[in-house]
Amino acid sequence: MNLLHDALRAGRAVPKRPVNVARRVLVAGGAGVLGAAVLEQLLASRGFAQVGVVVTQPLNAALRGLVTVPWAALDASAEAGCEDTAVIVFDRERHANGREQAFLRPQPHDLPGLARALRSRGVRDLVVVLPHAPATLPEALKQGLANLDEQAVASLGFEHVVFVRPAQPALGANSGYTLQRVADWVLSQLQLMVPQRDKPVRAGKVAQFTTQLAVQLPGAPAGTRVVPPELVWQAAQSGDLARLVHDWLHGRNVPEPRVQTMRL
Repeated sequence: MNLLHDALRAGRAVPKRPVNVARRVLVAGGAGVLGAAVLEQLLASRGFAQVGVVVTQPLNAALRGLVTVPWAALDASAEAGCEDTAVIVFDRERHANGREQAFLRPQPHDLPGLARALRSRGVRDLVVVLPHAPATLPEALKQGLANLDEQAVASLGFEHVVFVRPAQPALGANSGYTLQRVADWVLSQLQLMVPQRDKPVRAGKVAQFTTQLAVQLPGAPAGTRVVPPELVWQAAQSGDLARLVHDWLHGRNVPEPRVQTMRL
């Protein structure tokens, strides 16, 4: 009861929140390689007392600290205001096991409505993970909003909004669609010309970075931010991820990692 009271009070508080309040986070998009990795990292994090995941069908959450939130009742839940943070993950589909079949798989066009529902629920901090093909993101979108949907999300009144744009690896030779295999082959050839900092990193590394963002957002200045693929790659090389995220959120220069080069 005390945890619920503290969480509800946090939703009504002034922008500076006490760091000792038991925080709760909600994930929309827990399926897929990246979504599952984000969910796993949030559960392992000590930054949240409870991790919720949006589901489209009943699911018995057997994992400690994991609760389910029905998609149909997302903006009308009796527990509205429980979560102060939400993470939306857009990930490509994969063969889902029994648990993942129940998870919501948001599509890009769902973003405005999903964000509105989360804001109505009382969420104050929002992280949106939007993978893209390597070397296809225009320079302007690495630091700015991509479209009207993202602008609409930024105007909803969240205290913090972060759009994370990691480079996404190709599906590989096991892709079941001929055209997709051709596209993947073309992208694999183009990657030979892609700068190191624009190349994809493992889903687990993206998930660790996303989790650190979610954990540290309450202590950062309010506003909307965009994480370019270069910073995601840089975070994957960092030996002190928490410090890197803290410095970036507070507008400080993030030191370049030392990359070992091969001698030919």
